[in-house]
Amino acid sequence: MERFVRLTAVAAPLDLPNVDTDRIIPARFLRNPRNKGYGQFCFHDLRIRTDGSEDPEFVLNRPAYREARILVTAENFGCGSSREGAVWALEGCGIRSVVAPSFGDIFHENCLRNGLLPVRLPAPVAAGLRGALHAMPGATLTIDLPGQTVTGPDGVAHAFEIDPFRKQALLEGLDDIGLTLRHGREIDAFEQRQAAEWPWAGVVGLAPDAAAGGPDL
Repeated sequence: MERFVRLTAVAAPLDLPNVDTDRIIPARFLRNPRNKGYGQFCFHDLRIRTDGSEDPEFVLNRPAYREARILVTAENFGCGSSREGAVWALEGCGIRSVVAPSFGDIFHENCLRNGLLPVRLPAPVAAGLRGALHAMPGATLTIDLPGQTVTGPDGVAHAFEIDPFRKQALLEGLDDIGLTLRHGREIDAFEQRQAAEWPWAGVVGLAPDAAAGGPDL
């Protein structure tokens, strides 16, 4: 998982509230393997018209926002189903952080587990940032995870909260597997001790007593 420390990047405003995960990536694309590139499916039905052409009105299709790595949205972003593919789609099209007043709970957790930083800011602050980004297409935001601030185009910094455990995991670039592997020595020691104390545990298909030569239950 890529570390997240400090990001200064173009930010795109998305004013729609209640953007569910099916809008982020329609369910019909979830059958594709992840290595096919989920970024191409991100906001597909908002971004692509029925004739296959891009909708020039959709914010991420506009030239000033094509390289956006931060998305500033309205309330309840990522609601709906729990599909992890929604996070993969956002990451695939270059988004590293989403700023919103609120998120769907499971989507929020999926972001943190995949290295995408979800930032909660009060609704008036998020709306003000979106207004500034509309007024100055291509403007940047700076997200400082150690300092827990989002700095807008006007230079004003806004504080946000984040769980300390998840913050540290993002700073170190550790997903759940990485966090587990940090305890590799302890895991190896446990397995060696278990193999010595419970030798029957490695015998496949036998109950403990049978493996030890006892009655076959």
